[in-house]
Amino acid sequence: MAGGAMAGGAESFRALLRAANALLQKRRYHAALAVIKGFRNGAVYGAKIRAPHALVMTFLFKSGSLREKLKSIAQATYAHSRNLAYFVFTYKGLLAAQSRLQGKKIPFHSFLAACIGGWLVFGDNNPINSQIIMYLLSRILFGLSRLAVEKGYIPQPKQDPFPLVAALVWGTVLWLFEYHKETLQPSLQSSMTYLYEDSEVWHDLSDFLIYNKRTDSK
Repeated sequence: MAGGAMAGGAESFRALLRAANALLQKRRYHAALAVIKGFRNGAVYGAKIRAPHALVMTFLFKSGSLREKLKSIAQATYAHSRNLAYFVFTYKGLLAAQSRLQGKKIPFHSFLAACIGGWLVFGDNNPINSQIIMYLLSRILFGLSRLAVEKGYIPQPKQDPFPLVAALVWGTVLWLFEYHKETLQPSLQSSMTYLYEDSEVWHDLSDFLIYNKRTDSK
């Protein structure tokens, strides 16, 4: 009796699986299903890139108990994963809605959908959102520069401009760090403090080569 019930349950599950796979192949549901998968991919990708970053930054720079550190890592990972999932869901949903209303997809649809998603999901000025926006901003500037050259708005440089860009970026960020530290994002402040200020202080070989700071009171 029990074996028959288990076999019937397995068959029902296989039938459900076949129905789900058949549904996924229907073109008329593609836009809606893409929104759902976008939500899934946003959540997974956000967790993948935030968890290792939060792990390193927390154990490298933050104090507190192990439980507090693990809680901080989990909260940062959840926030990044959730926000990216919400944004992809919102963006793809608005994109599909605009295409359906106008009968076609045009470039402005992407811009408008992303603007609305950015306002709704990333509009809160917090450390996670701030890092994401700065990450995107740097890549936007590079992308727009390349696009301007491709379109002929600015002439093709005769030499690779990257060395000059690197020099200006590092010169500017160290000037800001040394004289206007409060204008920099907190995690960047922590990284630069570790590199440039903590390297000015030591007491003996233990905190000169082995540790960054002494852990005892001697």
